[in-house]
Amino acid sequence: MKIEKLGLQLYTIRNTMGNANDIRESFKRIREMGFTVGQTAGCAVPYEEYGRIAQEEGIEICGTHDDFGLMVNDTELAMANHRALGTTNMGIGGFHPADVAAVEAFIEKANALAEKIYPHGFKFTYHNHSHEFMKMENGKTTMEMLIEGLDPVKTSFVLDTYWVQHGGGDVRHWIEKLAGRIDILHLKDMGRNQNGPFITEVGNGNIWWEGVLETAAQAGVKHYVVEQDSWPGDPFDSVRMAADYLKRFM
Repeated sequence: MKIEKLGLQLYTIRNTMGNANDIRESFKRIREMGFTVGQTAGCAVPYEEYGRIAQEEGIEICGTHDDFGLMVNDTELAMANHRALGTTNMGIGGFHPADVAAVEAFIEKANALAEKIYPHGFKFTYHNHSHEFMKMENGKTTMEMLIEGLDPVKTSFVLDTYWVQHGGGDVRHWIEKLAGRIDILHLKDMGRNQNGPFITEVGNGNIWWEGVLETAAQAGVKHYVVEQDSWPGDPFDSVRMAADYLKRFM
């Protein structure tokens, strides 16, 4: 078990990614901490400029959380944007279906998109939260429907460890269930206090990372990406804590 490259979901440091200068300085800071991979969650500057800055600062873009509507309605532009970033993973951050019909409609639309982009070297990627683990009126969870319905070759998953556990799932079980279909694993830890579960720095919570990372390696996970949606103070302090903890697995 060894993490070859350490990644960061750049949503974690979103407050310092508002313009080209801030993006460059943020990349320099995370690069110094040991991160060489980034995943976008929107770009505050044109995609070409964002991709150029990332390349110049030694950050490989492994995927996106981007605009599904644009991907569907202007697929050529969406692919051009992702080429500019240097990534083949065209992803979204999730969706909130109202019912089984909504899930089925999404699967159909996502597969149609994947069919269009796959011959050009791209995959469509889906990131989960915890609501996908609620059972729908057909007795299945949204996550089960997505796994069964999405093309296993032309799409992949960005599995989020915190949200799996938050949804009542066993992280290692779901990694095993998605073996070969996880291009990006979000490393996000869960703490617990009197108010309930909360997102905390990787290594500072209750997720058993030794087991999770061993299972991930066996399942063929390609990119290991830290994500922390909220932080107690400076997000870069939390990012550094995660990096320092994960270096034992590198």
